[in-house]
Amino acid sequence: MNAAAVIRHRLFWPAAVLVLLLAANVFFTPGFLSVELKDGHLYGSLIDIARFGAPLILVATGMTLVIATGGIDLSVGSVVAISGALACLWITGLDDQQSTAGVLTAVGIALGLALFLGLCNGILVAGIGIQPIIATLILMVAGRGLAQLITDGQILTVNSAPYKLIGGGYWLTLPFGVLIVAAVLAITAFLTRRMALGLLLESVGGNATASRLAGIRSRGLIVTVYAFCALCAGIAGLMISSNVSSADGNNAGLWIELDAILAVVIGGTSLAGGRFSLGGTVLGALVIQTLTTTIYTIGIPPETTLLFKALVVVAVCLLQSSAFREKVLNRRRRRPQSAPASADPKVKVPA
Repeated sequence: MNAAAVIRHRLFWPAAVLVLLLAANVFFTPGFLSVELKDGHLYGSLIDIARFGAPLILVATGMTLVIATGGIDLSVGSVVAISGALACLWITGLDDQQSTAGVLTAVGIALGLALFLGLCNGILVAGIGIQPIIATLILMVAGRGLAQLITDGQILTVNSAPYKLIGGGYWLTLPFGVLIVAAVLAITAFLTRRMALGLLLESVGGNATASRLAGIRSRGLIVTVYAFCALCAGIAGLMISSNVSSADGNNAGLWIELDAILAVVIGGTSLAGGRFSLGGTVLGALVIQTLTTTIYTIGIPPETTLLFKALVVVAVCLLQSSAFREKVLNRRRRRPQSAPASADPKVKVPA
């Protein structure tokens, strides 16, 4: 594969930006890339990026499949808050918060509610025909209120080692949350790339009506991907709340839906639906999390953090655009111009 083909690959620019961000961190923090093994656990900035970026990767994975069908889900942030709030509420009511069975029950109830909310979104979109941005906006607003209702407007604090393992624990020297993400990604990749599910999703995203006429149950697929997206958000909510051993219905998962959409777009998936890239989504999520880490490392003032983050994301999206690169970076191949005919009327062109 030549250099031009590598540059044209849709994952080249996200990967290049990720490398540049890591290099910038190395410049400001020489030991940034070092990873150490202490007490049987791996520690280092790279491990922190993977651990703190795990919830975003999960949410972006579910968002990728939703966008592949031509939809969008704005309610994932609220589902994150609801899932963590419900799990923590259940654990606070246990006689023994160290009970593994009690924590597993809390996790099951939280994920069950997240799955139900995703099914509601899917039914509104595929069954009733409400536009995805409106259908999920309903839960985005109402869900945040439901999360605060569950917590009674307070921050619920838990002291449970089994629950702490989900987002803040380690297993096999790695953060347990990273292993959860790896498992979800492996299952998703198998179902969408080794089976026909991915092709069906791309077909629905390209033209849902034509897919239905061709015999594809597009409505069922759309409901399924919205349920899966909410399930991913529910798992992310458990990871976020367990990492801090508390649930905040107001701030947990706030604006994570926008970061997830940005991660999907940076990864090369079109918002119009159709083809999607799980690998690109993971790269996009890592770019966003590394960018957040870089902002703190460089010492950018907090009041300009969002602006700096937006500028970098815009730059990545523009670099991915072949039309932009051809026009601004002078990559357009110029066609050789033919010699103009003589403008002198006295010169006769032989027949």
